[in-house]
Amino acid sequence: MNNTLSKDFPFVSIIMPVRNEAEFIEESLAAVLEQDYPPKQMEVIVVNGMSDDGTKAIVEKMIIKKIQEGKAGPDIFVLDNPSCIVPVALNIGLIKAKGDVIIRVDGHSTIALDYVRRCVETLLDTGAECVGGLQYPVAKSLAGRAVALAITTPFGVGNAKFRYREKAGWVDTVYLGAYWRKVFEKNGNFDEELVRNQDDEFNFRLLQSGGKIWLDLSIRSEYYCRSSLTGLWRQYFQYGFWKVKVIQKRGAVPSWRSLVPPFFVLCIAIGGLLSLFAHNSLSLLITVAAYGMVNLCVSIWLAFKKSWKALFLLPLIFSIIHVAYGTGFLCGIVKRKKYSYKT
Repeated sequence: MNNTLSKDFPFVSIIMPVRNEAEFIEESLAAVLEQDYPPKQMEVIVVNGMSDDGTKAIVEKMIIKKIQEGKAGPDIFVLDNPSCIVPVALNIGLIKAKGDVIIRVDGHSTIALDYVRRCVETLLDTGAECVGGLQYPVAKSLAGRAVALAITTPFGVGNAKFRYREKAGWVDTVYLGAYWRKVFEKNGNFDEELVRNQDDEFNFRLLQSGGKIWLDLSIRSEYYCRSSLTGLWRQYFQYGFWKVKVIQKRGAVPSWRSLVPPFFVLCIAIGGLLSLFAHNSLSLLITVAAYGMVNLCVSIWLAFKKSWKALFLLPLIFSIIHVAYGTGFLCGIVKRKKYSYKT
């Protein structure tokens, strides 16, 4: 622990927006409660989105057990989120929070035992307004492990550096995120219209206001990724759809990676129309063949490097990620409505 931190521990509020996380919440919350940060300088705010799978009961049982065992630990608060969506949950937590540092932890993530300390150290050492670490995806099933491989490659997720970067540095966004409280006082809270991508929008807003975001490899967490291919499709369709709203609200494109999948899907759609009405399928064949070749080569390379068992799933998973995101983005454009945004 650095000298600055050992002399003065900032008070930390951890906000956990959860909904139907019964499968993961016990492990996730336990990791938060076992941090090597001074417990009197922490509080945990679980904001429950009206879960109907027993999530809230599990959290309350853990609180009762903690009290009965007399273990030292941070104060825990359980709040309700009738809207059931993440940005509202985060804002409910922010209203309750009294910390100088605000850290988001999701119910399907497990943070390392030094996570909070590392976040605070990095905030102090770098002068950044927000810090975070790599997202390490984990899964139990073969399909889930294949998804985990796919989303930690540039081909799978573009330049989303928090998924695969090998050195620390300044970035455009991070997974979860630890913020100084003053960042919200300056830039406002999370946008409650964004069902998805609310963290991307907030981090883009932070950058536009002159703030900086630092990715540090010492900040570690695991993320339980989608194991269902249909669930993966829904997830990335929503990412693409709500990215359009982020661009509308901020009046700019946060990263080129946002535009590649919709351009790819648009090329396929145009090629398909040409083949139907102009009886010219060349452009469609070229687009699909080029993508298929790159997809297959990356899949073979990744399977050779990581796991041959995933080889037959990887091309399909890459295709789902790219086509779902691109389709969602294009649907977001078609169904767009005018949003005002703050500069």
